[in-house]
Amino acid sequence: MTIAPTLPLRGGATIPQLGLGTWPLDDAQAARAVSSGIERGYRLIDTAENYGNERGVGDGIRQSGLPREDIFITTKFNRQWHSVDGARTACEASLKRLGVDYLDMLLIHWPNPDQNAYVEAFEGLVKLREAGLVRAIGTSNFKQAHLLRLIDAGFVPEVNQIQLDPRHGRGDLLAFHRLHDIVTEGWSPLGQGNDLLAHPVLGEIAQAHGRSPAQVALRWQVQQGIIPIPKSADPLRQSANLDVFSFTLSEDDMATIASLDEGDGGITDSDSFGH
Repeated sequence: MTIAPTLPLRGGATIPQLGLGTWPLDDAQAARAVSSGIERGYRLIDTAENYGNERGVGDGIRQSGLPREDIFITTKFNRQWHSVDGARTACEASLKRLGVDYLDMLLIHWPNPDQNAYVEAFEGLVKLREAGLVRAIGTSNFKQAHLLRLIDAGFVPEVNQIQLDPRHGRGDLLAFHRLHDIVTEGWSPLGQGNDLLAHPVLGEIAQAHGRSPAQVALRWQVQQGIIPIPKSADPLRQSANLDVFSFTLSEDDMATIASLDEGDGGITDSDSFGH
């Protein structure tokens, strides 16, 4: 069984370097997938208010039998809670649905700049961390401009979770994250659909290492210090996705995979999309 290594976060917590995503599973599916994932070594579980499966995630964690403190639970809240008091309301509702006393990390799911209230929402996150309800705080789908507004207001997220895969390497945003000590999480790290995993470049590198294209794509990310969050409810695929810490890609491999980058085309635009 593989257990992912951890990375330090600025606020003092440590986070596993590969997690289990749960969208778009319903409660029953999430409970099974989370219980199975924890059995196979996952310790970071990612959910959100908008996924509608926090109760199932909590059930799966309890079914696993592991102590609560051994699991790093992340959830995210929607635009209606973008205020100082709203962040507290959202946090308490997620705690109740998950059936836990604290969250390991709480993220603002989308910036929703048309609403122009994510700075206040982040201020609410800071207060939640100070109150001990949340161990780490961050953002999701924030662009550099959104992050700069937070930084100008005196707030720096510990994590920004973004859409990222070898075709969407997000190099400029990664560089900005590193400059400000923001840890990067990647959602849809294997792309959307099967096109990426069928790419001959990934296939050739995978064959050379005796691995699968999915493992090569995930290894490319963890080797950059990114935390990928692949979703799978299949126990065999869960194990395979987690088993990426026992081999290393060469510099040439890394550069070849990076050459697949197509820019930000196909990235969900968080200036116009959000919930």
